[in-house]
Amino acid sequence: MLSAADNELLTRTNADTPMGQYFRRFWQPVALLDEIDEPDGPPVRVDILGEQLVLFRDSEGQIGLLERACPHRGADLFFGRNEECGLRCVYHGWKFDVQGHPRDLPNVPDGAGLHDSVRAKAYPTREYGGFLWAWMGPEEADVPPLPQLEFGRVGAAHRYVTKQLMECNWAQVMEGDLDTAHFSFLHMPAPSVPANTNPNAPADERRLRWIRNDPIPRFTVQEHEVGFVIGGERRAEDGQRYWRMTQYMLPSHGTGPSAMPGETYFGFTIVPVTDEACWMFTYAWNPEREIGPEERDKLEAGHGVIAALDENYRPLRNRSNDFGIDRDDQKHRTYTGVKGLAEQDAMIQQSQGFIADRTRENLTSTDAAIVRFRRRVIDAARALEAGDAPDAPWYADLYCTRPGSWFAADGTPLEDVMQERFGDRLGRIPVG
Repeated sequence: MLSAADNELLTRTNADTPMGQYFRRFWQPVALLDEIDEPDGPPVRVDILGEQLVLFRDSEGQIGLLERACPHRGADLFFGRNEECGLRCVYHGWKFDVQGHPRDLPNVPDGAGLHDSVRAKAYPTREYGGFLWAWMGPEEADVPPLPQLEFGRVGAAHRYVTKQLMECNWAQVMEGDLDTAHFSFLHMPAPSVPANTNPNAPADERRLRWIRNDPIPRFTVQEHEVGFVIGGERRAEDGQRYWRMTQYMLPSHGTGPSAMPGETYFGFTIVPVTDEACWMFTYAWNPEREIGPEERDKLEAGHGVIAALDENYRPLRNRSNDFGIDRDDQKHRTYTGVKGLAEQDAMIQQSQGFIADRTRENLTSTDAAIVRFRRRVIDAARALEAGDAPDAPWYADLYCTRPGSWFAADGTPLEDVMQERFGDRLGRIPVG
C-alpha cells in the first residue's frame, strides 16, 4: 500500500504539483489528427493536465494549441473565428497565430505597448502516428524529441488509432495494464463453463486455459532507461511456460501482452484530463502486414484494449449505465457479465473510485509490477521537484519496443525469453 502523501503525489497532475510537472517534461498526445484535418476549420477544445486549451489548424495547415482564455478579458477562444492564419476572439477581435503571437488587436491604439508584450499562452505541437502531440514543459527548458513508439513508425495502413474517455484517475488505468494476474478472472468464462482441454485446441483457447488454470503468475521485472518490461510466466504443458510480456514506458505508455508473432500489437498512452478523468489514446499496429478492412471493422466495434465508442469517444458501456452488466450472463457464462475486454478493465478500474485510496490495500507477490511503477514515477517526480530533470524524454529511440507472448522451457530467464521472441533482451526494435 501507499501512504496518503505518496498517493496524493501519484495522482495529482495539475501544473502546481510534482507529478504534473513531471508529466509536462514528456510529449503528450492531445487529439486525433482526424479531429483537426481542415485548415481554417472549427477549433477543438482540449482539456489536459488540468488546463483548458483550444486547438486549431490555420490557413497554411499549421496547428496551434493555445490557452482558451483570451489574454484581453478571458473570453473563451473555442468560440473564436479561425481565419487567415489566426484564431480571432469574437468579443473584441483580438487575433493570435499558432505560436500565440498577436496578429491583430483592433481596439488597442498604436504605441500602447500591448502589441509587443501581449501573448496567448501556446504549446509546441507535433504530428506523429495519427495523433497530435504537445509539449507543455517550462518555456526555458529544452524540448526533447518525440518518443519513437513503433505504432507511429509503421505506415498508416499498418495501424489503427483512436481514443477513449476514462472516468477515473490516470494511475488506476496504468496499474490495470501492469497487472496481468487479473486475466485469470476478469476476462475469463464463468467457472461453470468448462475449459477446452484438447491439446490440439486452437491457440487462443489453449492460452486462455493456461491463464485460467494458473492465477499466480511469477513476475520478473527488467528496468531500462525509459521504463521497464514485465514478464509474467504461467505453467503450460510438456514442461513449458507461457510468458506474457508487457512494456511500460514513462510516464504513461502501456501495452497489451498477448500478441504472438504475426499478430497485431496493442498499446495506449494515458493523458490526465483532470485528477478524476483521463484520455486513453489507444493504438493497434502490425509491422508485418496491413490492417485490412475486416480487422478495422472489428477494432471500430471494440476489440482488445479498444472499447466500442460513441461520437464523443466515450465508451458506450460506461459508469452511467453500469457498463451494461448482464447478471444472467455473469451467472452462467462469464465472470463479469460485461461485454468487451476494454470495458471489463474500465469497470474494475473505475469501481475503485475516481481516485483510488491506496492506503487500504493488501498487496501480494502478483502486484510486483505495480509496486515498481509507483516507486519509479514517485521517485522521478520528487527528483524533478528537487531540481533533477528526467533523462527518459531524451532517449526517444528507446521507446520503440514490442510486447507479446511466447513459450519457453521451464527455468528460462526473462531476458532469454525476450531474446528468443524479439531478438533483443528488452524487446527493443532498432530505429533506423
